[in-house]
Amino acid sequence: MSIVRVTKIFRFEMAHALLGYDGLCKNIHGHSYILKVTVSGVPITDPDNFKEGMVIDFGDLKRVVKKYIVDIYDHSVVLNKKAPVSGLAELKEMFGRHHYTDFQPTAENLVIYYADILNRELSKEVKLESIILFETANSYAEWRASDQNS
Repeated sequence: MSIVRVTKIFRFEMAHALLGYDGLCKNIHGHSYILKVTVSGVPITDPDNFKEGMVIDFGDLKRVVKKYIVDIYDHSVVLNKKAPVSGLAELKEMFGRHHYTDFQPTAENLVIYYADILNRELSKEVKLESIILFETANSYAEWRASDQNS
């Protein structure tokens, strides 16, 4: 049986700030993120299955990634919950879509977080192989299953 990898690409806008950072990224700023999700598996071989030849229906992959990542984080502000936020009521009013994380919201930490989510939510017939999160046009973080300790 041949194993095949398939990739779906997503785009969303998100703002964040890095708590205690010694540069400009300590300020709230936004990015046009590109998220590339790659899964692998054996294509369906049952000729009576209308999804014959697919590892995963691209629509199914899209539904999972949108539901658990894109629809939640698109056009939102993500901050470390340790951030000393004064005027929380004003922040919530201005940034209705906001999230507080237990970690510094760097591209590296976000890609690990997203991998954890997708490993829980994807069907067991496919394996999450990698996630690439472009924060800018020429900067990205990558998570690969092959690099993880079993």
